[in-house]
Amino acid sequence: MSKRKGARSRKAPSSSKVRAKAARSRIAGHQQTRANSKQARVLGLLSRPSGATIATVMRTTGWQPHTVRGFFAAVVRKKFGLRLESEKADGERVYRIVAGKTCGDAAGDQPSA
Repeated sequence: MSKRKGARSRKAPSSSKVRAKAARSRIAGHQQTRANSKQARVLGLLSRPSGATIATVMRTTGWQPHTVRGFFAAVVRKKFGLRLESEKADGERVYRIVAGKTCGDAAGDQPSA
């Protein structure tokens, strides 16, 4: 004799729809940081006129150098779209956020046809 399977319970709404909606709201919403987070502290260091070195950010956050460089590329440049400039001063590279210009503005500087 074969055993009869019980009635199946109904599944909850698809979780992929929930994830897609959450992703859309993150993209549409403006990204903000908490007041005293490591991310906010690093952005504060980079916003200073004197800028910050990788060593300074490492001391402030406790991150490794590759994590700092990854943060600059992924969060500062890509996520927030800020323009990050670097220059070599006294043998050390100094990074700073350039006010008023974002990564997207650089393409807008070119004359249109």
